Parts: sequence; C-alpha cells; structure tokens
Amino acid sequence: MILESNAALQIQKPIEIVFEGIVNPELMTQYFISESSGRLETNEDVLWKFPEFEEWFPITNVNDHATDSISFVWDPDTLVKITLEEMPNHSTLVRVNEKGKKYNAQNLKWALSNSGGWANFLACMKAYLEYGINLRKGAYDFMRKNDSKTN
Repeated sequence: MILESNAALQIQKPIEIVFEGIVNPELMTQYFISESSGRLETNEDVLWKFPEFEEWFPITNVNDHATDSISFVWDPDTLVKITLEEMPNHSTLVRVNEKGKKYNAQNLKWALSNSGGWANFLACMKAYLEYGINLRKGAYDFMRKNDSKTN
C-alpha cells in the first residue's frame, strides 16, 4: 500500500494570484518558508529553508502547468502535487496531495503529520494572500534546535 497525505482549502483570490503565491519565493517567504534559492519553475531545482530549521531542503523535479498545478519532489520517496481550481467569485480551490511512501508504522506517522502540515500551509497561504497576515511567524519556534527555554 502507498500512503497519501491530502489537504484542501478555498482561497478568496483569483487562480493567477494563488499560483504566484506558491511559485514566487518573495511571496512564499511571507507565509511558509524563510528562504528559497529561486522560483518554482519546470525543470528548475531549488532549495528551501524553514525558519525553525537550520538545514536547507532540496526541491527537485519541479513541473508547473500554466496556473492550474505544480508538482515537485522534496523527499526521494514522495511526489507533491498542488492543483488549483477556479471557483465562482474569483476564488480558488487549492488541493495538496503528497504520496509515494510505502505503508509501515514510521511512514504512517509521516502521512498523518504531513496532512496536518499541508493544512497549515494552506491556512497560512490563505491568511497571507487574503489579509496580509503571517500565521507561521513564531508558530514553530519551539521546534528550533538549540532554542533555550526561558522560565
């Protein structure tokens, strides 16, 4: 059995704006990642850095299709596919599907965690694109290595 992680959310912005919010690192750093080596474009590999981790994460096999989908690999065992569907009133339904890992206890834990992670990605993107709010700022500081706790 191959495991899948899924999340979906409707964003009250036109499909072109939502697509740009995903592929453009200047926008993505406002709600999801802290740094990127470049734009998500077909046949371009990039590196992402998250504010709570010191390491960089490779994003490979990028494939974008106009403004309706983008896919990439950021884990050798999984493919992430983000699809965009134009909805009434110039809003966009965003679906994230990540799959590829074989079923075992460790990978099941991964799938459950990533479903929540992608739901968080969508909520953060919605908050930023609709209202200019960065929900992620400070939200995961507790995950930083070497983060000293204060009493």
